[in-house]
Amino acid sequence: MLENIKLFGFHGCMPEEKYIGSHYTINIEIEFDFYQASINDDLSKTINYVDLYDIVKKEMNINSKLIEHLARRIIQKIKDYKRPLVKYTKIKICKENPPLQGNVERVCVVLEGD
Repeated sequence: MLENIKLFGFHGCMPEEKYIGSHYTINIEIEFDFYQASINDDLSKTINYVDLYDIVKKEMNINSKLIEHLARRIIQKIKDYKRPLVKYTKIKICKENPPLQGNVERVCVVLEGD
Protein backbone atom coordinates (compact mmCIF):
# COMPACT_ATOMS: atom_id res chain seq x y z
CA MET A 1 0.00 0.00 0.00
CA LEU A 2 1.20 3.49 -0.83
CA GLU A 3 -0.39 6.10 1.41
CA ASN A 4 -0.75 9.84 1.04
CA ILE A 5 1.18 10.42 -2.16
CA LYS A 6 1.18 14.20 -2.59
CA LEU A 7 1.31 15.50 -6.16
CA PHE A 8 0.22 18.55 -8.14
CA GLY A 9 -1.86 18.23 -11.29
CA PHE A 10 -4.13 19.97 -13.77
CA HIS A 11 -7.33 17.94 -13.72
CA GLY A 12 -10.87 19.23 -13.90
CA CYS A 13 -13.72 20.42 -16.09
CA MET A 14 -13.48 24.12 -15.27
CA PRO A 15 -11.17 26.15 -17.53
CA GLU A 16 -9.19 27.60 -14.60
CA GLU A 17 -8.34 24.12 -13.36
CA LYS A 18 -6.29 23.55 -16.51
CA TYR A 19 -4.16 26.63 -15.72
CA ILE A 20 -4.10 26.94 -11.94
CA GLY A 21 -3.98 23.26 -11.01
CA SER A 22 -4.58 21.62 -7.65
CA HIS A 23 -2.89 19.55 -5.03
CA TYR A 24 -3.88 15.87 -4.90
CA THR A 25 -3.50 13.07 -2.39
CA ILE A 26 -3.45 9.49 -3.71
CA ASN A 27 -3.67 6.19 -1.82
CA ILE A 28 -3.16 2.82 -3.50
CA GLU A 29 -3.96 -0.63 -2.13
CA ILE A 30 -2.89 -3.75 -4.03
CA GLU A 31 -3.62 -7.41 -3.44
CA PHE A 32 -0.67 -9.47 -4.61
CA ASP A 33 0.91 -12.78 -3.65
CA PHE A 34 3.96 -11.67 -1.66
CA TYR A 35 4.90 -15.18 -0.52
CA GLN A 36 7.88 -15.69 -2.86
CA ALA A 37 9.29 -12.26 -2.01
CA SER A 38 8.99 -12.96 1.71
CA ILE A 39 10.89 -16.25 1.36
CA ASN A 40 13.52 -15.23 -1.20
CA ASP A 41 14.15 -11.58 -0.24
CA ASP A 42 13.97 -10.86 -3.98
CA LEU A 43 12.63 -7.55 -5.30
CA SER A 44 11.67 -9.13 -8.63
CA LYS A 45 9.13 -11.31 -6.77
CA THR A 46 7.15 -8.36 -5.45
CA ILE A 47 5.85 -4.95 -6.43
CA ASN A 48 8.49 -2.25 -6.29
CA TYR A 49 6.87 0.75 -4.62
CA VAL A 50 9.26 3.06 -6.50
CA ASP A 51 7.75 1.76 -9.75
CA LEU A 52 4.23 2.31 -8.39
CA TYR A 53 5.07 5.87 -7.45
CA ASP A 54 6.50 6.47 -10.94
CA ILE A 55 3.28 5.14 -12.52
CA VAL A 56 1.16 7.50 -10.44
CA LYS A 57 3.44 10.48 -11.10
CA LYS A 58 3.47 9.85 -14.86
CA GLU A 59 -0.32 9.54 -15.06
CA MET A 60 -0.79 12.65 -12.91
CA ASN A 61 1.11 14.59 -15.60
CA ILE A 62 -1.55 13.68 -18.20
CA ASN A 63 -4.47 16.07 -17.80
CA SER A 64 -7.97 14.64 -17.38
CA LYS A 65 -11.35 16.27 -16.98
CA LEU A 66 -12.36 13.69 -14.38
CA ILE A 67 -10.32 12.19 -11.56
CA GLU A 68 -12.35 9.02 -12.14
CA HIS A 69 -10.66 8.75 -15.54
CA LEU A 70 -7.26 9.37 -13.96
CA ALA A 71 -7.93 6.64 -11.38
CA ARG A 72 -8.89 4.12 -14.10
CA ARG A 73 -5.70 4.87 -16.05
CA ILE A 74 -3.54 4.35 -12.97
CA ILE A 75 -5.26 1.04 -12.15
CA GLN A 76 -4.73 -0.15 -15.73
CA LYS A 77 -1.03 0.79 -15.69
CA ILE A 78 -0.55 -1.08 -12.40
CA LYS A 79 -2.25 -4.17 -13.85
CA ASP A 80 -0.06 -3.95 -16.96
CA TYR A 81 3.06 -3.61 -14.78
CA LYS A 82 2.71 -6.99 -13.02
CA ARG A 83 0.04 -8.87 -14.98
CA PRO A 84 -1.31 -11.43 -14.01
CA LEU A 85 0.13 -11.29 -10.47
CA VAL A 86 -1.88 -8.23 -9.36
CA LYS A 87 -5.16 -9.65 -8.08
CA TYR A 88 -6.87 -6.46 -6.94
CA THR A 89 -6.19 -2.72 -6.92
CA LYS A 90 -7.98 0.05 -5.07
CA ILE A 91 -7.15 3.72 -5.52
CA LYS A 92 -8.40 6.80 -3.75
CA ILE A 93 -7.67 10.17 -5.35
CA CYS A 94 -8.52 13.39 -3.51
CA LYS A 95 -8.45 16.89 -4.97
CA GLU A 96 -7.49 19.27 -2.17
CA ASN A 97 -9.38 22.58 -1.87
CA PRO A 98 -11.65 22.06 -4.91
CA PRO A 99 -13.03 25.17 -6.63
CA LEU A 100 -16.51 25.08 -5.12
CA GLN A 101 -18.81 27.80 -3.81
CA GLY A 102 -18.20 26.74 -0.22
CA ASN A 103 -15.65 25.56 2.29
CA VAL A 104 -14.77 22.02 1.18
CA GLU A 105 -11.44 20.52 2.20
CA ARG A 106 -11.32 17.90 -0.57
CA VAL A 107 -13.31 15.83 -3.01
CA CYS A 108 -12.37 12.18 -3.48
CA VAL A 109 -13.11 9.22 -5.70
CA VAL A 110 -12.44 5.60 -4.89
CA LEU A 111 -12.11 3.10 -7.71
CA GLU A 112 -11.44 -0.62 -7.54
CA GLY A 113 -10.22 -2.98 -10.21
CA ASP A 114 -9.28 -6.61 -10.52
